[in-house]
Amino acid sequence: MLRHTRSLVALATLCMIGATYASKGPTPPGPHEGERTEAGALAADDHWLRAEVDGDTAFLERMLLPGYRSIGATGVSHSREQIIAGAVKNKDSDAMKEKVAAWRKEDPTEIAVLQHGDIAIVSFYNPALGPDKGVRSSDILVYEDGGWHAVYSQHAAAKSQ
Repeated sequence: MLRHTRSLVALATLCMIGATYASKGPTPPGPHEGERTEAGALAADDHWLRAEVDGDTAFLERMLLPGYRSIGATGVSHSREQIIAGAVKNKDSDAMKEKVAAWRKEDPTEIAVLQHGDIAIVSFYNPALGPDKGVRSSDILVYEDGGWHAVYSQHAAAKSQ
């Protein structure tokens, strides 16, 4: 199941948020989400994760641009359609929420955001190794039509220590 989602990015993002996932409907946007700022990019990326966990496919269809690809640590590509299909499976299940909660306890992750105009790179890294040696994944976002949208994600097999 995790291989059909942005598994590492999704799990890494949850390390930074203390939200609980009780809803089964559309996930609400976070503060700053529509802003063309680093905080806005981070809020949109967080909403993306919550949408995958909650099965909010309407949000994912807006967030993930046509042609979006997520490249896993093994080099395997997952399409926008595969990500959305994975979210559909999560909609009426707590299995993903439980996997995410377990991962959060085992693998702390920190987030760095670099914005240049309408482009933002949201990177997730091992705090023990830092943002220069422990990057686990990155999302490339573009700001258009009043919001951040995902273009591409890359995942790595960063060491734990």
